Amino acid sequence: MEERRFGNSDLVTSAVGFGTWEMSTTMYGHIDVDEAAQAVNMAIDRGITLFDTAEVYGPYHSEELLAKALGNRRNEVVLVTKVGFDYDEQPQVIGLNSTRENVIEHTEGCLRRLNTDYVDLMLIHWPDHDTPFDETMEALEQLKQSGKIRHYGVSNFNIDMMEECQRHGTIVANQVGYHMFDRRMESRVLPWCMANGVGFMSYGSLAFGLLTAAFGPEHEFGEGDWRANGVAFNLPLFERERFRQEVEIANRLAELADGYGKTCAQLGIAWVLDHPGVTCALVGMRNERELEENVAATDWKLTEEIRSGINEIFDDVGVPTYQNLDQVVHVARATGARRNLRE
Repeated sequence: MEERRFGNSDLVTSAVGFGTWEMSTTMYGHIDVDEAAQAVNMAIDRGITLFDTAEVYGPYHSEELLAKALGNRRNEVVLVTKVGFDYDEQPQVIGLNSTRENVIEHTEGCLRRLNTDYVDLMLIHWPDHDTPFDETMEALEQLKQSGKIRHYGVSNFNIDMMEECQRHGTIVANQVGYHMFDRRMESRVLPWCMANGVGFMSYGSLAFGLLTAAFGPEHEFGEGDWRANGVAFNLPLFERERFRQEVEIANRLAELADGYGKTCAQLGIAWVLDHPGVTCALVGMRNERELEENVAATDWKLTEEIRSGINEIFDDVGVPTYQNLDQVVHVARATGARRNLRE
């Protein structure tokens, strides 16, 4: 498994990371929890060292299930989690909160659920526009000095936000959505991260399932699956007409990949890792088949011919990839947007 370094830090991990949003058990419909837990240990055996979770996945389910699956192997992995929300007694998200007190308190909760004394990388999940970034950075720096986190970073932050954070601390990572159907980060955020020694973690590397080529054009997402909402992080990826076009693209990409003895999912992962600014591509892995497929993708280095073939398919079908947009998605203040702010 290829390893990559997070910017200028000493944090080195596998190029593919194990994403556990699906292990929340509340956002992707039914999954086999036992099978997913087995995949955690198989992933470690095959060289995956980064495991990404968040307190909001569930809430809390993903952290608890990951800790159980890791067992006594916690020290073999780089553990990443995220804070920055408030919850009611249900628990359900009721708003963003990256105040000093909340970050420290919720980090303690993460440590308990993950059954560990420290987290390798703590991220602020979404920018809280009601809390000054210097206050949030102060909390993260305090947690680092106390040994409860090794490094800290952000998720879904744009350049202005990261620059403000860097005035008050040292962020080593930004985790943002990035895949073939969503190239918004290519214009400014990825180049900025490269130039400023900040690692970049891509979530949704397989376009939230689109690049598995497993869907038919009339596929319906069931109850409990966030994709049924149609919109993915401000993009209409799962709205009906756009979805049909994307299924066509995925099928054609699968044919392209098959010509090289690979799968569509492997093409999607290799494409993300092909960008020199990407440190780690996060991918959900629910079973041994998906695990083996994802690990094998790291050995595939794309040629200019393959990259051109991918772009020609998108151009032919007429689906935008948004690479000309120059800023990361921002958090909607309206509570109705919560369902798409979990990743």
